[in-house]
Amino acid sequence: MRILIAVISGGLFGAGLWLSGMTETGKVQGFLDVAGAWDPTLMFVMGGAIIPMAVAWRLTRGRTPLAGGSYPPSPPPEIDRALITGSVMFGIGWGLVGLCPGPAIASLSYGGTGGLVFLAAMLAGMWTAPGLRRRLDSRTGLA
Repeated sequence: MRILIAVISGGLFGAGLWLSGMTETGKVQGFLDVAGAWDPTLMFVMGGAIIPMAVAWRLTRGRTPLAGGSYPPSPPPEIDRALITGSVMFGIGWGLVGLCPGPAIASLSYGGTGGLVFLAAMLAGMWTAPGLRRRLDSRTGLA
């Protein structure tokens, strides 16, 4: 049952990304081009995701998921070096390529080689990040 719900949710998410144009790198880069031909549609897509999710987080307090397990805890409110570094790296990749993880995976369904290259780079970054973080933390005494 959990796998079926995950497949349906993932398919719905991918279809929403495609329908809203968020798998088109030019659309995302148009949003980031505030000094040029700015395209505000991404703001509405994000609002269409953030607002219902905020309501869902509010309504699920003290409840358990329908398919079992538990909901993940709310993220900590602290802004630390790891959050800033990750945000900067995400933003650089997003601005250069116009894709983030969800749209990159969705773009694979229609044969985009740019999405494949991005996915390979993203996986390489995810694989190297823990070791790099341990090295940086040990040098600064934060480990």
